[in-house]
Amino acid sequence: MANFFFYGTLCHLPLLERVVGRELTVVPARLEGHEVRWAEGESFPLILPAPGKAAEGLLAEGLTAGEVARLDFYEGGFGYLTREVIVDAGDGRQVPAQVYFPEPGHWRPGAPWRLQDWAADWGDVVTETAADFMALRGRKAPEELKARYGLMMIRAASRLRARAAGQGMLRRTSETGDVVVADWREPYAKFFSVEEYDLSFRRFDGSMSPVVNRAVFITGDAASVLPYDPVRDRVLLIEQFRPGPFARGDANPWSLEAIAGRVDASETPEEAVRREAVEEAGLRIGDLHLIGGYYPTPAGKSEYLYSYVGIAELPDGTAVSGAGVDGEDEDIRTHIVTFDALMELLGSGEVDNAPLLISALWLSAHRAELRAAAR
Repeated sequence: MANFFFYGTLCHLPLLERVVGRELTVVPARLEGHEVRWAEGESFPLILPAPGKAAEGLLAEGLTAGEVARLDFYEGGFGYLTREVIVDAGDGRQVPAQVYFPEPGHWRPGAPWRLQDWAADWGDVVTETAADFMALRGRKAPEELKARYGLMMIRAASRLRARAAGQGMLRRTSETGDVVVADWREPYAKFFSVEEYDLSFRRFDGSMSPVVNRAVFITGDAASVLPYDPVRDRVLLIEQFRPGPFARGDANPWSLEAIAGRVDASETPEEAVRREAVEEAGLRIGDLHLIGGYYPTPAGKSEYLYSYVGIAELPDGTAVSGAGVDGEDEDIRTHIVTFDALMELLGSGEVDNAPLLISALWLSAHRAELRAAAR
């Protein structure tokens, strides 16, 4: 049996229970001569020596070897190793306990840490990510998961948004037990991942289907924005090489698109398109008009897209070449075209991807009111 002192994200009890596998009894405790600070630029804290200060946290006593193994799997992937210390349990007891200390040199300390601040911004998504992380225990090394942790958080944030979606008016109402997963595998996981399910689902006659095998290409949610200048009646398009058309054998794998990108775990779709507009086109977007959210390929991809038309000023000289984020090997060229030219591109088939097609058709339906509002 072992005692542990938790000072950071594991003081968030839903996360602790997800990692350990059960609800723990904990008491407030403190470690003298230390303080807790954010890891600079990260979503987790560091504990550091600090004479005259005390790190506040929680003490859990009597953890089993199996529970310690689960903790070691979770924390070990992030370069944290245990060390025994003596903590003040607040009731006069001085208790020996294990503490996860960061390996030196991995991160720089930032501002003082407050659990409430972290929980407000990260608590739900990190707890959701922990479910995926712990599900891979025994299947993948924690170091491998650490390398993909940012992508795993994006996937978890997407799942939280999906879970908040309401039921429809026409579709059947989904209930607990309507989908039963017999087995799950992840045969590929890098920038994207592939998940394979053996599952059965409720038929429309009320019976359950036989167990079927289904593979899903996993990506996080994404968002697109078509910049529109209602005064000049023109839009901005981006052009870049795309491996999807190339792999299909397309004679021209350069694609005309709306600005788009993944929604990071720490942002909303609206924040994502504003960030992407700056990164891909050096453009500041004004009012955003939501077109809708949709699955481009629900039969085999988890990706969900939020598409917008964004009001922007697009004077002559706005177009740029060679845009993109350093380190992501992007090479983006932008085009300023009139609305009529955009419609010609749709008619010719040169616009052949869903976000731009949908955005252009929405703009066609709402163009008059956007121009009237601008006047």
